[in-house]
This record gives sequence, structure tokens and C-alpha cells, in this order.
Amino acid sequence: MTTETKTRHWKDIPRFTDVSADQWNDYRWQLANRLTTVADFEQVLNLTAEQRADLEACMGKFRVSVTPYYASLMDPDDPHCPVRMQAVPTPAELLVRPEDLKDAVSEDFDSPTPRITHRYPDRVLFVVTEMCSMYCRHCTRRRLVGGTEDFVAKSEIDNAIKYIERSPEVRDVLISGGDPLVLADDKLEEILARVRAIDHVEIVRLGSRVPVVCPQRITPELCNMLKKYHPLYFNTHFNHPKEFTEDSIRACAMLADAGIPLGNQTVLMRGVNDCANVMKRLCHKLVAARVKPYYFYQCDLAEGTAHFRTSVAKGIEIAESLRGHTTGFAVPTYIIDAIGGGGKTPVMPQYLISQAPGEVILRNYEGVISKYTEPDDYVAPECHCPDCEAHRQRLGVAGMFDEHGPTLSEVWDERLKKVADRKARMQD
Repeated sequence: MTTETKTRHWKDIPRFTDVSADQWNDYRWQLANRLTTVADFEQVLNLTAEQRADLEACMGKFRVSVTPYYASLMDPDDPHCPVRMQAVPTPAELLVRPEDLKDAVSEDFDSPTPRITHRYPDRVLFVVTEMCSMYCRHCTRRRLVGGTEDFVAKSEIDNAIKYIERSPEVRDVLISGGDPLVLADDKLEEILARVRAIDHVEIVRLGSRVPVVCPQRITPELCNMLKKYHPLYFNTHFNHPKEFTEDSIRACAMLADAGIPLGNQTVLMRGVNDCANVMKRLCHKLVAARVKPYYFYQCDLAEGTAHFRTSVAKGIEIAESLRGHTTGFAVPTYIIDAIGGGGKTPVMPQYLISQAPGEVILRNYEGVISKYTEPDDYVAPECHCPDCEAHRQRLGVAGMFDEHGPTLSEVWDERLKKVADRKARMQD
């Protein structure tokens, strides 16, 4: 696996020799000058004739676009550079395996109205744009993003916000895309202000990769605007230590200094970060940049991404190598986003190795085995908290612990009913 190398200065790259510092540091210039053609890549990478032919063959299947900044991080000679692998398509993308799916995690199934996915009880995903500053080769939402770089129709934004207004159980809204930070400050603020004005929305989250691929987008003006809408959370998407530069670290610092808690969601990818040492180094760089390692995902079954997928055993091995071997809050949760809309399912090493009446046998990260003795007189007391007093029934597996909890078939029936009810909310 390629290790980190010193980043090239943009002046050393033929395509950018005449670019001024003011241009390079302007995110608008970065977006306007993205690499989108084979000829563009030839001015940044030292392509062989075979690599050029391979790149030609890939154009047109899935959207290709790379910011000049992110392109400057790529090794011009090594096709296995972990940055280059995430940005430059290869013929492996053209292979569609039988298990591949267009909508790998069934977001459309749980969509009561365009631009909204409502899968979990108290939160929704709000897709405000189909555009990204860079189109990642491992993207799970590639059926959607890059299809158009036009603005989302105002009627769809209006209907999405109307749905949130009509859903009093929704306390958490994740604004994503595409990448919402490709929107101008005033366009993004208009959406944020309308969502924040909904009484039952307690928190708003932004999902964006611009601190990684276009850190110039994080400006003082943007941060001053965002901090008006606290509590606001920000999740970004670093996948490899090589993606940390002075610019990306500065972008994270500006957001953190604006009082915005930062999290990171990594995708586990073959040849990019499927190494315990690389993942640990990534986590250490994240916490040093004041970004909490939140999740690392098993690569989804999205079309054309099979070459990135690892075994689940590799993910568990990496999780094992982190727990106990580094700071607890530096350990992300390993997640499989289950097909069919099953949602984010944590997968982890087994630390509870046996159980008997009154005691459990545990092992720690070193393999040391210990016993914990449970109290022999514990009986769960009747709870009188407001929710229990109101006899709110717990959902899913948790509800099956209740005296008259649902069966598995009833859980599925309830889910289908909720999908139908949520879609009905938009019928005036």
C-alpha cells in the first residue's frame, strides 16, 4: 500500500503553472476548473498509453470531476496512490457484479417525498443538491449525484421542508447531497434558516467532503453564517492520512473554532485504507484536527464499486486493532449499511465470550479473560419516567423485550405501514 508522500506545489503541475495564489485559494476557481476530461488528467498525471486508454473507456459511465486541489495530492506516477484511487476512474468501475445495486441502501424506498429519506424514527436525510465538488469513485449515491449540476427545483425543496414540518417526531435533520457546501452561502443559509425555524427540529447536521477535497470552501464568511444555526453538527469524510494537509487542517480548525462539533465517516476500501496501521494513523490525525472518528463503513454494494470492497473479517480485524490500542474516542464504530433499508448496523469483535446464570466471562483487547458477577437480587423496577408512564411502546428488537412487544413479522408490518403513512403526509 502506498504511503504518504509530500504534496506537490500546484506551480509544479503543468496544468496549474500560471495559476495565482488568489485563484488557487478561491473555492469558486476550484469548482470552475475541475478536472473532467482525459486531457485534463494528462496535465496532472503521467499517464501511460494503457492508462490513457483505460481512462477514455471509463468516461461517461459515472460522473468524473476532481478539484485542482485534490488532484495536487495525487501521485502522478503511481496508480495505487490512495488519493488517486478515490478520484480517477479505472475499468474496474465498468464491472457490475450480480450483487450490485443502483440504490444500495434503499434510500428511495424510505423516501416519502423527493429529497427526503425517513428511515429512522426521529431523523431524516435531506438531499439539497446532486452536485459535488468531486465525485468519489466509491460513492454509494452515484445513481443520483452528478446526474445534473443544476439547482434542485424549488418546489422539491419546498415539499421536503413541508414534510419535515408535518413530521413532529423529527428532531434531527441531516442536510446532505451531493455536497450542500457547493451551494453559495445565501442559498445554503436559506435552507438552514427554514429548517431551523421548525419548532420540533432540535439539531441540524451537515454532511460534506469539502474540508477534504476543496478546503478553500471553508471561509470566515461561511463559518460566521453557520454558527448562527447552532446546535449544528458537521460530518466530513477523510479516508486516508495523505488527505491531511495544512489547508484541510485549517478548514477543520475554522469550523471547530465556530463552535461546530466535527465528526468523520470513513469508507473501508481495498488498497486505500484496509490496513490497521493506516486506519490508526488516520484516526490519530482526525483527533489532532479536532474531528471525532465517528464511523468506518463497509463499502456498500453500489454499482461499479466491487473493486473497493474488502471482507467483513478485515473490518473486524481493524476494529480489533483499534479498541484498547488507542484513545477510546479515537475509535470509530465499524458499520455495515444493510441492504433493503436495514440501516446502519454496527459490527464489532466479540468481547463477551460466555454467559451463565449470575455471571459473564469477558476478554479485553490483550486477550486477558475476566469474570463479572451480576447482582443476584436484581429485578428491573417499574419505571415512571414520562415516556413509560405514557405507555410508549418501544420499537424494533428493543420492543420485543416488553411484555406484549411485537413479533418480527409485526415489526416488518409496522415498518411498511410507517412508509405508507409518511408518504400520505404530503397529500393535501
